[in-house]
Amino acid sequence: MIDVGRAAIATPLYISTAWTLLISYQLFTETAVNSVVQKIGVSWPSIGGWLNPRIDLIVFVHAFAWIFVLASMTPSVILGKKRSVLMEFIVCLILAFAAVWFPDIFSLVVGREFVDQVLRLAVWLENPWLAGFYLSIPYLMMISVDLNQKGERTLEKEPKEPEVDLTEDEALMQT
Repeated sequence: MIDVGRAAIATPLYISTAWTLLISYQLFTETAVNSVVQKIGVSWPSIGGWLNPRIDLIVFVHAFAWIFVLASMTPSVILGKKRSVLMEFIVCLILAFAAVWFPDIFSLVVGREFVDQVLRLAVWLENPWLAGFYLSIPYLMMISVDLNQKGERTLEKEPKEPEVDLTEDEALMQT
């Protein structure tokens, strides 16, 4: 019963946090990608020239990375380790649709001017170093999860020595 109560509290919090991160990442990714590509274009004009026509693809890849991270973590938090593949698919699909459609729906509801004001808050993403860090967050999360899982698997494989309580006489005999 405790697990159900914890899940009832954790699920809405986790979904709200994941959704907020997902949407903010979707809104600001293009600004960050443009900043990094412009910096690369100044330092290496040939690479910048190659990247400029591919901005949409680069934005998609980074946005997909964030969707992937959140969509792969959310079902395990909501549904637990023993989860249905169909339920995991439904949760991931809902997150993907929410991320893709949110900027358009948001601009219809509150107006394009408000969305532009929100996007102006991303001034710090005009710094290519901060923008690069911002774009690397989902990849850092993936590496962190992989390293954490690798550590857990290593701990599971190590044989544990049985703990034996020795009497005083037995301890003296071993020395």
